[in-house]
Amino acid sequence: MRYSLYILLLLCCTQAYAQKQRVTLVKNELIMQNPPFAACHASTITPLSNNRLMAAWFGGSRESAPDVCIYTSTWEDGQWSAPRRVADGVINDTLRYPCWNPVLFRTRAGRLLLFYKIGRSPREWWGVMRSSSDDGKHWSAAQKLRDSLLGPVKNKPVQLASGDILYPSSTESKDEKQWHIHLEKSDAEAQHWQYLPINNDTFGVIQPSILFHKGDSLQLLCRSRQNYVVQCWSGDQGATWGPLSKTDLPNPNSGTDALTLRNGLQVLVYNPLNAGKEWFEGRSKLNVALSTDGRHWKDVYALEDQQKGEFSYPAIIQTPDGLLHITYTADRKNIRHVVLRVK
Repeated sequence: MRYSLYILLLLCCTQAYAQKQRVTLVKNELIMQNPPFAACHASTITPLSNNRLMAAWFGGSRESAPDVCIYTSTWEDGQWSAPRRVADGVINDTLRYPCWNPVLFRTRAGRLLLFYKIGRSPREWWGVMRSSSDDGKHWSAAQKLRDSLLGPVKNKPVQLASGDILYPSSTESKDEKQWHIHLEKSDAEAQHWQYLPINNDTFGVIQPSILFHKGDSLQLLCRSRQNYVVQCWSGDQGATWGPLSKTDLPNPNSGTDALTLRNGLQVLVYNPLNAGKEWFEGRSKLNVALSTDGRHWKDVYALEDQQKGEFSYPAIIQTPDGLLHITYTADRKNIRHVVLRVK
């Protein structure tokens, strides 16, 4: 009985701490003044040197059209540069595929990595990597990852204390019936890779993000087909994983992103609705939630609260000044950038 009361008291204190965190808006803006394409989606963001940022996304006439390319923009002195096309899916003079889901990541050594996918669909795409030693001014040639690897499929990798990099990834079967998550791991230079399977037959899940907890504990939060964000835990820095389980957070079959702040607080950006009849339903609201333990979450800020429209596929980072930078799809017409302060 005393143990149960202790757990209840600890839970109440944990939830109270998360609720006390005050979130204030610093900036809310669109990245592009005049988008050079009809549609865009799936943004990513990373810090650069000298207090700059870089965002990337895919854009073209429509998702899955062969003209869809990867674009980047650099944020410097409070302004976003004009979009720059940095990758396409041209195979040869007569064959071209769309690009998908870029992911930016800057290693501790300062090497900037750009991952993206090329292919007819998420069931058939393959992973590609480019790198830069000058914060994206110049990029290496595109390098196709080996057949069993995709790289990070939507959300950013994390770098462990050892220097190794963990990439959250997933696959979708060609018949669209099976969704599975897995991890990929490389050395600090992204040269030597390995595939880390996760047993996830219970749920249909993709697009995980990685959170750090005390000790060697890691947590995955995933998009699912079951109307909930689904989680998975590891106690050994991602080498092995326990079973998948549902959180209390709704998920309308839409991408999320999560981040462990430097003070240990966990942050999740997600659509807090259930799925509708159409794939885009449930994406009109976009919230920020906080947690101290990764299990109990409290919504603390509404990025979007609309009756209709698509505001989805968030990406979140924390810059050295402690601010949170979030990018997400703004009705498929632009990419929105929001800066928040958590106190």
